[in-house]
Amino acid sequence: MSMSRFFADKKNIYEDRIEITDREDIKHLSRVLRHRIGDVIEISDNESMEYEIELTGISAEKVIGRIIKAQPFEREPRVRVTLYQGIPKQSKMELIIQKSVELGVDAVLPVFTSRTVVQDRGHFDRKSARWQKIASEAVKQCRRGIAPKIGPVVTLDEVRMIMAENDLTLLCYEDEKQTTIKEVLRKEAGNHPRKIGMIIGPEGGFSESEVRKLTEAGAVSVSLGKTVLRVETASVAALAMIMYEMELSGE
Repeated sequence: MSMSRFFADKKNIYEDRIEITDREDIKHLSRVLRHRIGDVIEISDNESMEYEIELTGISAEKVIGRIIKAQPFEREPRVRVTLYQGIPKQSKMELIIQKSVELGVDAVLPVFTSRTVVQDRGHFDRKSARWQKIASEAVKQCRRGIAPKIGPVVTLDEVRMIMAENDLTLLCYEDEKQTTIKEVLRKEAGNHPRKIGMIIGPEGGFSESEVRKLTEAGAVSVSLGKTVLRVETASVAALAMIMYEMELSGE
């Protein structure tokens, strides 16, 4: 049975002990998981290190544990993938975030496109806290070291500007007939890209003008296969393909 994983601020990590002060984590650890003195759990500093600690104190204010093992992250991908996700309907965004975190995404930016159904930016800003909570819960479940950031809602024009920071940006486009994601990833593997962007549209995909603007800005239009995938399937499939080619293929 795998150990429970929690996060601790670096200021609460000392030479011989770690303290958990987040009230929700304390409640979950003591009341839901029913951990007791002497139990061993995992802790991440959300930056570079992970620890095993033996619980030595549990109260309503803090949980204290003695460090018995410390090491650099073992489960974080070398490649950092940012998902620029066209905002879909209803609860699909929650599923996309959850599964993307499990697969190793580094960050998710919700994106307004011309075919996004709801265009009220404030409406989505109110959802940011919930989306971040979903990401944090998913990262604990899959025992990653870093909780991916769920960024603020952006426009495609903003994506065009910030994607310049990537070594490679892929535009997953259902009408792409010539270039597959497999071809591009295998061609680029020798360049060892460390920052990859992945642009996925909402239901209805992208307009031709949006595709033209993104490719002019440097995005590479790719196909995910012969069938047209649902938005939540496309995000997960594309990320899995990237992780296979960049993390697992050839190992």
